[in-house]
This record gives sequence, C-alpha cells and structure tokens, in this order.
Amino acid sequence: MRAVRAAVNVLADTDPTSQTPGSRTSLHITADEPCFEGHYPGFPILPGVCVIESVHRSALATHPERATVEHRLAAIETARFLQPVYPDDVITVDMSWQRRDGAWRCRAVVGNPRGESARVRLRYEPAESTP
Repeated sequence: MRAVRAAVNVLADTDPTSQTPGSRTSLHITADEPCFEGHYPGFPILPGVCVIESVHRSALATHPERATVEHRLAAIETARFLQPVYPDDVITVDMSWQRRDGAWRCRAVVGNPRGESARVRLRYEPAESTP
C-alpha cells in the first residue's frame, strides 16, 4: 500500500487553549494517487487505511500542542467507514480534541461531496513516552 500524497490544507483551527479545540482540513484526492492502483480494478475507491492516514496527517497538522510537543499516534481507537472516497474527491476532515489521562484524543468526521465517508477516533501521546 502506498501513502496518500495529497497536501493537507488547514481551513480552520480554533485556539488550542480553548476547552474543546477543533480544526478542519481538506485534501484533494487526485485520480493519480498510487493507492488507487488495484483497489479495485475498474472501480477505484480510496482504501480505508488511506482514509485513516488522511485523518492522521490532518491531526498532526492541527494538534493543539504541535508548537511545543511532538506527539505520536498511539492508537486507532475506532474507525467506521460510511461511504467510499473516489478519485478526484475533495475530502474534509472535521476534528475535535479532548485531553484525557495524559493523552489527546482526536475525533474526526471525514466528509466527501456526497456526505460522510468515515468517523475515526485516534489517540496521541507525547513522542518521548513508551508504550
């Protein structure tokens, strides 16, 4: 599986000191993305792992502590895929953040021009901590 090459565009980013920080990004998933090769022949859709990667990249770009602390993805807590993402779709990733038990949880809703594509929850911990 090859990684998604689409650039993450930050559309909105709330104050990281707010009680419930949130952000919104977009990614243009072009038809020449390598991950479309073979998934599926004659009916290309973005693999679910690439949807999660798009959320992860969006989360790293907007993490509330990104300016002061490096974080690592500690867990994919949930992922529910609702609709496919097709070549040339522009997806949006709406994220809300919550700090709990020393970690940050990112709840994300991935949208496409037809509605919701996925709901994903990721957990981030400081990069220097060990599992």
